[in-house]
Amino acid sequence: MYLTHLSLTNFRSFARLDLDVPRRVVLLVGSNAQGKTTLLEAVYFLAAFTSFQTHADRQLVNFLEARKDLAVGRVVADYQRGRAAHRLEVRLILEPVGANGQRLRKEILLDGVKRPMHEVIGHFNAVLFAPQMTQIIEGGPDERRRYLNLTLAQTVPAYAARLNEYSQALTQRNALLKLLAERGGDPAQLDYWDEILGRAGAALIAARIAAIHEIEQRAARLHRDLTQGKEILRLDYQPAYDPLPRPAGQMSLRLDTPLDRRGLTEEDIRLGFLERLRQIRGEEIARGVTTIGPHRDELRFLADGIDLGEYGSRGQARTALLALKLAEVEWMKDKTGHWPVLLLDEVLAELDLQRRADLLARLEQCEQALLTTTDLNLFTPAFVEKATVWEVEAGRVVSVR
Repeated sequence: MYLTHLSLTNFRSFARLDLDVPRRVVLLVGSNAQGKTTLLEAVYFLAAFTSFQTHADRQLVNFLEARKDLAVGRVVADYQRGRAAHRLEVRLILEPVGANGQRLRKEILLDGVKRPMHEVIGHFNAVLFAPQMTQIIEGGPDERRRYLNLTLAQTVPAYAARLNEYSQALTQRNALLKLLAERGGDPAQLDYWDEILGRAGAALIAARIAAIHEIEQRAARLHRDLTQGKEILRLDYQPAYDPLPRPAGQMSLRLDTPLDRRGLTEEDIRLGFLERLRQIRGEEIARGVTTIGPHRDELRFLADGIDLGEYGSRGQARTALLALKLAEVEWMKDKTGHWPVLLLDEVLAELDLQRRADLLARLEQCEQALLTTTDLNLFTPAFVEKATVWEVEAGRVVSVR
């Protein structure tokens, strides 16, 4: 999979940009705050339909355009997926609401046909590696859940639809729990939402169990290579509702022994999840909130049994993230049959010479990679010679070679 053309209109600092994108490796060179990262953000937005720099999509619309009553930002890409050519367009529409307000409406068109997001996500795939993404390891649980959701939505069929179904049911169930806590009523009203939550939640948990195991196998191998065999990386999935039955008499202690949940079917998880929701119904009514489920899952990264989020060094976190992202590329290729577009934002500056060489060597496998840098000397002359070099300055892109 690779881009052939990218067009931006009123996206961040780009009022208008049209680029034919070459295959293989493109180096985006320029000083800070010139628009290099914005180009990667636009490409990643086509894959995830959300930004990696902000949770408020309205900030993606050019600030001068956003002053108007009706403002529109657009990202359009032509790309090759296997033997078929496609066009994907995302429109970010800021429209007036109320007296002085604005709301953002997002429209997605695949090959000229408007489609809901959950039907389109995964048609164009991209893997992003940016320095701030160490928050996946060092930040809060919500960062790791967001990472899981964005990665699996691109790769696992129907994951995005189940996530949307789960989120909507969770909102309604929490509202009902709060109402029951404040005003009383028949707890059986929760049965309807429990069924939806159980069905959608089981699908999410089953997908996460399988994906984390598959990514872990690849990441552990890559991490072993990056550390010259000095450390063993493990991904520790901690579901808020754990479908794995606890052996009778086992004490609730934090153990470092990996748990293998792959033998559980989605139906097993659904039935167990529903039963657990019924068991704690009284507690949840008293608290007015749903306390278990995929929305409270956790994922920890361990190196030789040490939790990198709590005790790891900055260098260990960067190395683990690099292994994770390279594993993600391999995993997406194996699951979809297509290489994702690889996006690397100022990555080499964060790596030592050996890790730079390892990363550049692995880029040869990808169909297309876009890398930003402020210093072309971080790359070997041989690598630069093979790549296309673009200079980015003040929102303008000029091909150097």
